[in-house]
Amino acid sequence: MTDPMTVPVKRADGQETTLGAFKGKVVLVVNVASKCGLTKQYEGLEALFEEKQDDGLVIAAFPANNFKGQEPGTDAEILEFCQLTYDVKFPIFSKISVKGEDKHPLYQALTASGVPTTGDGPMKALLRSKGMEVADDTEILWNFEKFLIGRDGEIKARFAPDVTADDVRLTSAIDKELAAA
Repeated sequence: MTDPMTVPVKRADGQETTLGAFKGKVVLVVNVASKCGLTKQYEGLEALFEEKQDDGLVIAAFPANNFKGQEPGTDAEILEFCQLTYDVKFPIFSKISVKGEDKHPLYQALTASGVPTTGDGPMKALLRSKGMEVADDTEILWNFEKFLIGRDGEIKARFAPDVTADDVRLTSAIDKELAAA
């Protein structure tokens, strides 16, 4: 399996990097979209980032247009939206595909990890009620799914899209990883 920390990615400003740039930190990887019913999660994610960044938390946002065209903008438009609407200060990366045949290698590595998704029952039920096909854990369920990577670079947890930044399941997992040496 590919190490997600070594996969080349590009920040929205065009800078080439890897998640390895955050070595020794706890990284919350989130696929995001600007025109989704869950977009307001940016607010909670930014609050979480501001509260815990000094303790070693990084939130890495990866815009994706895989779900009903809810992220149609360019990298520059997405970055501007995030900064002007939610005053986002955590890193926003270049738009990628997070599922399907053109899935970015980062998301190939994340979903291949086999880490089960916490809290996906209600989200799966909601999507099914709207007549949508629901993916298994080898694919991303929807916008704002989250992967928690520990200081050691290992994927520690995965959270359903509707598990918000203030959900105790997420915050306690983050706190546990922040406390790890």
